[in-house]
Amino acid sequence: MVGPMIYMDHHSTTPVDPRVLDALLPYLREHFGNAASRSHAFGQRAREAVEAARAQVAQLIGGRPSEIVFTSGATESDNLALKGVAHARRDEGRLKIVTVATEHKAVLDSATRLTREGFEKVLLPVASDGRVDLEAAREAIDERTALVSVMLCNNEIGVSQDLVTIGEMARSVGAWMHCDAAQGLGYVPLDVRTMPIDLVTLTGHKIYAPKGVGALWVRRSSPRVRVVAEIDGGGHERGMRSGTLAVPGIVALGTACAIQADEGANEAQRLRSLRNRLWERLSEMDDVRLNGPALTGPRHPGNLNVSFGFVDGESLLLALSSVVAVSSGAACASASLEPSYVLRAIGLDADAAASSLRFGLGRNTTPEEVDIVGEAVSEAVRKIRSGSPLWRARQRGEPVDW
Repeated sequence: MVGPMIYMDHHSTTPVDPRVLDALLPYLREHFGNAASRSHAFGQRAREAVEAARAQVAQLIGGRPSEIVFTSGATESDNLALKGVAHARRDEGRLKIVTVATEHKAVLDSATRLTREGFEKVLLPVASDGRVDLEAAREAIDERTALVSVMLCNNEIGVSQDLVTIGEMARSVGAWMHCDAAQGLGYVPLDVRTMPIDLVTLTGHKIYAPKGVGALWVRRSSPRVRVVAEIDGGGHERGMRSGTLAVPGIVALGTACAIQADEGANEAQRLRSLRNRLWERLSEMDDVRLNGPALTGPRHPGNLNVSFGFVDGESLLLALSSVVAVSSGAACASASLEPSYVLRAIGLDADAAASSLRFGLGRNTTPEEVDIVGEAVSEAVRKIRSGSPLWRARQRGEPVDW
């Protein structure tokens, strides 16, 4: 390997921005107080920092600081949103949770858990580009629906959804709308002042803050959303999430959100340009398929998911392991040997799904890195295909599918 390894797995996690690190370090050292300790200056300083961060997080999505509930990350926020709303609305007879077949496992598994308590889980199908079937959504969302949960950007294929149309469907029958915005926050527009969304999941480690901190935005008016706490003990965060607040992480999350608010739009343009540059290089090869929406369509600007025909994805990952960090699917599902359920949902067969790589470009990605990765992938694909009897048959013009 020549030079340092290149990181292109930003959908899995992001490095901590130096500005974020500078903001949090004082709260690990001199400002170490407990934000719940109001009787002395140490606690008061910590509380002030938490409230400042709460305002920064709220500003990024257009909410109010009082609507932010700090959590340990997106998984906890998703659990609180689905289970908390379901338990709050059970007595209304709203026993249906509507979500999407390609949602994050934190949403899908939470919905599955609720079925053990008598709730109904409805999974909306998606088209070949990953977009929700709106007719199916219209049929599924009814007066029995407690919550509709649709993510901002898919963590594998980058597709962004028509949240306004789906949210309006939910509003029309009194259902509440949840959006997991862990991916794409600050890059893809999300404004709760104008969009019919009632709960939003955020997490720090996808926007250059540390792992282990996140938030759930919960609308407090028009409508006022009620959430039953899923963690008891102390009544922190207005009774919705007990536990001593992780002040350094919260400060980091607030700083990261402020940076995204200031720089996200311009950064999205830069990422889009680099992403397109990488695709131009990869698409020069035969039998290469872009998964998800077109690059000019509704898609995370840093996302590229590609299937390489006549190539095993794991072999390709191994061949690239000294050059670039990429993945073959979501980090949350990395223990599974099955092909990506997201790729299967958009119509890929098992072989095509298993031959796919996800590239996640980020804040530190450079044009030079894109060119290096493009060349490395092309060379690895050529070498792997050279040993494939099916590929040789394809080259001879025989009718071979991949």
